[in-house]
Amino acid sequence: MNWISNVVPPKIRSFLRRETPENLWIKCPESGQLVFHKDLESNLFVVPGSGYHMRIPVKARLDSLFDEAAYEEIATPEVPLDPLKFRDVKRYTDRLKEYRAKTGTADAVKLAAGAIEGVKAVVAVQDFDFMGGSLGMAAGEAIITGMEAAIARRAPFIIFTASGGARMQEGMFSLMQMPRTTVAVQRLRAAKLPYIVVLTNPTTGGVTASYAMLGDIHIAEPGAVIGFAGARVIEQTIRERLPDGFQRAEYLKSHGMVDMVVPRTEMRSTLARLCSILTHAPARTDSGAAAA
Repeated sequence: MNWISNVVPPKIRSFLRRETPENLWIKCPESGQLVFHKDLESNLFVVPGSGYHMRIPVKARLDSLFDEAAYEEIATPEVPLDPLKFRDVKRYTDRLKEYRAKTGTADAVKLAAGAIEGVKAVVAVQDFDFMGGSLGMAAGEAIITGMEAAIARRAPFIIFTASGGARMQEGMFSLMQMPRTTVAVQRLRAAKLPYIVVLTNPTTGGVTASYAMLGDIHIAEPGAVIGFAGARVIEQTIRERLPDGFQRAEYLKSHGMVDMVVPRTEMRSTLARLCSILTHAPARTDSGAAAA
């Protein structure tokens, strides 16, 4: 063994090596463009060149939505953790612990209340990073709680959906959240309060079959996949090739399923304008004064 050539150089290299974050540069899935992570964050996780909308963390979305990133978090009721004692390769309770540690949230839906350009609103955000944003008892209770809070505060209710559908680990308890949230939407409507749904990528399954398609206004982010069953399943069922862009936000807008497709950078002003119109509340202008 040559001590000079085999030991000294590796020691020097390890001493001089600089640790760099793994996510320093992020690759756009659509164009392949490399984007510096700070530039991506400052642009609300929209790739500057291609306009591709990447998944945005719940906190970053709420911070960008509310005035001065100031909002009140609304607590959600506790529910039974594992009503079916479900287990596949691991216990359901262990999965919940893992995702709670990973995301720092109790479940897939987070609630907040505050002002959007001076107009008060209650907002719910589904976190796809928490078990694919799946709809279980905790998520259902959170959505119902958010709608009840909107009624109590006489404020519009806005929900950002992102989900793969119902949570299979909770079986029929998960499926029951579809009619329960539908009833809550009817209460919101009876109170004559706006219900605005923002469909993000992806919104599928039982979520699409319930509260995600019951809004007064449906907005979609560019390129979002929105549907019930997957495109491959539909093709295998009907034995036909689907049109290009099928189930994408732009295709659904052209066929009347959503009202508008709004880039994330314009979402705040669009929601403020809609809430102002629907509640007859003056929105704040760029100068900070209320619009006439």
